[in-house]
Amino acid sequence: FTEKEAYQQSFNPREYLKEYYSMNDSKDGGNVFLTQNLKLLHKMFSLDGLRGNTLIDVGCGPTIYQLLSACEHFQEIIALDYTDRNRQELEKWLRNEEGAFDWVPVVKYVCELEGDREKWAEKQEKVRKKVKQVLKCDVTKANPTAPVSLPPADCIVSTLCLEGACKDLPTFRSALRNIGTLVKPGGHLVMLTTLGDTYYTFNKQVFSCLHVEKHEVEAAVEAAGFEVKLSEVQPYTVSDDRMDCSGFLGLVARK
Repeated sequence: FTEKEAYQQSFNPREYLKEYYSMNDSKDGGNVFLTQNLKLLHKMFSLDGLRGNTLIDVGCGPTIYQLLSACEHFQEIIALDYTDRNRQELEKWLRNEEGAFDWVPVVKYVCELEGDREKWAEKQEKVRKKVKQVLKCDVTKANPTAPVSLPPADCIVSTLCLEGACKDLPTFRSALRNIGTLVKPGGHLVMLTTLGDTYYTFNKQVFSCLHVEKHEVEAAVEAAGFEVKLSEVQPYTVSDDRMDCSGFLGLVARK
């Protein structure tokens, strides 16, 4: 299983972004992997009660797609990731630096889901303004942000993270308990998980994935002290040799 040091050493955020988060002008942007996930996130963050002051993004990677619907409902966002290069790549975009990844087609797509494609520049600005901190985290630690201690947030979002960070189900369950400490009682957990996946590839590199099914994720969430409010599977039927996943699970739970 790909260990965390391999991510720190050899996970190239630019190549990852190019491979999985580029969109073209066709109807679904030529990227079903991405558009399916954007639709799930849009649906989850439209639910009643999913709002508040602070949102913590656990395992953000170098991406912002997971914040595009969320940023409308929270005032402050803290982004956490294990690898230095992922955090640097994200900060480059947040500072609007030259050479940062172009998220505009993705932002426009989400604005379209929300009913106003023309709001894309405003939304982009909103994300940049609301992300207040980008910190290192390790989901296998009891306090994932140690040595920093964060006040518990109103909501945590974690997309395509735990299944890449956890080598087996006990580790997955323990990681969920760990990140569960970052949210206050009555707060929410929003998760996007690949189902039935054992690997993903880009740039001729292979990274492991923990094969999980819907019931296993739900049980792990409940064992971490949450009540599942929504759990929806989107089958992934595209023939895609970059991964072997059968679908994506969108899950919302309340602590």
